[in-house]
Amino acid sequence: MIQAGDTAFILVSAALVLLMTPGLALFYGGMVRRKNVLGTIMQSFMMISLISIEWVYLGYSMSFGPDVAGVTGSLAWAGLAGVGAAPSEYAPTIPHSVFMIYQCMFAVITPALITGAFAERVRFAPFAVFSVAWAVLVYNPVCHWVWGQGGFLKEMGVLDFAGGLVVHLTCGAAALASVMVIGARQDHGRRQFFPHNLPMTLLGTGLLWFGWFGFNGGSALAADALAGTAFVSTHLGGMAGMAMWVAVEWLYQGKPTTLGAASGAVAGLATITPAAGFVGPNHAVLIGLIAGLCCYFAVVLKARLRFDDSLDVVGIHGLGGLIGTLMAGLFASKAVNPAGADGLFFGNAAQLGVQGLGILVVGGYAFVVSFALLKAVDAFLGLRMQPEAEGLGMDVAEHNEAAYNE
Repeated sequence: MIQAGDTAFILVSAALVLLMTPGLALFYGGMVRRKNVLGTIMQSFMMISLISIEWVYLGYSMSFGPDVAGVTGSLAWAGLAGVGAAPSEYAPTIPHSVFMIYQCMFAVITPALITGAFAERVRFAPFAVFSVAWAVLVYNPVCHWVWGQGGFLKEMGVLDFAGGLVVHLTCGAAALASVMVIGARQDHGRRQFFPHNLPMTLLGTGLLWFGWFGFNGGSALAADALAGTAFVSTHLGGMAGMAMWVAVEWLYQGKPTTLGAASGAVAGLATITPAAGFVGPNHAVLIGLIAGLCCYFAVVLKARLRFDDSLDVVGIHGLGGLIGTLMAGLFASKAVNPAGADGLFFGNAAQLGVQGLGILVVGGYAFVVSFALLKAVDAFLGLRMQPEAEGLGMDVAEHNEAAYNE
């Protein structure tokens, strides 16, 4: 039966997850150079429109529709046919339409996350084509595998509470492919690129953190004790990631930075995401600490290798999703969530292997398909800005605007 409290909770959670995309736009926008801030923000904002349209007419049915051989949903729900006020098997206490719109917000932010990897050098029109095609060919199938009724990874017992695989690992794999296909920015490795507005980035971090409570807490799909567990774990993971990143940065570089604090918080939040509804508070803190440490050194390694993942999508979201998925295989407990599974440290060593298999399947698929798709879009439309346009900046060259009037 429909429960008013659960319905209200998921509607608010959906709004919080939507807020994460403008928050991401500010988070990324503050880290680029001033000539690219509007173009960077535009890439995230347009996902709200483009991916929502795709979700209504194709994506939701592919992701959650009636199963076809464990690999995709049928198109029975395309155009939201049959998706109305009655509940669904996914969430029996809220209207089917509410579950659909909540999941839409996940689909929106995932391709927006990828944009940080190729910031400051991609043309807008080819980017939009790639993003929609990527949602269809990567996000939708993986979403069905992990969360859809009948999805083969779900049937195998892979745990992903709120998107470590579906959101963070897929976007991290796509980010890796995009840097390999598109290449580095002009003068990368010859001079340092400084963020033009760190207060904007910190504001974006706050909005992301705020929205993350809907992202993880709402994934319980009811206003119940499990939602409270996920809410608490989310905050503890984020704060521990921030603390560890700042501490290591302070020791390693001599001074703590606001950019480091923001990066550590997002690393902790991304890493706790797949485990948020399966672990207790102490394990959530531990996962956040591991995230801050590992993601920090991944970003350091990226700089040494001169790998131009502009805004550290691979090192934070990709690696965070991978680590968090493995941590669920270690620390998940049926005492926390009876619908989940016990991990290695609760007597079930096999769960760690299941989580590892999920990482290999999702990461490998997302990377290969993203690489091929990027190559195809580049061949037909040309992803990379011309050198003159890149020097001028995305704001003027792609949108005929300037963020700041001198």
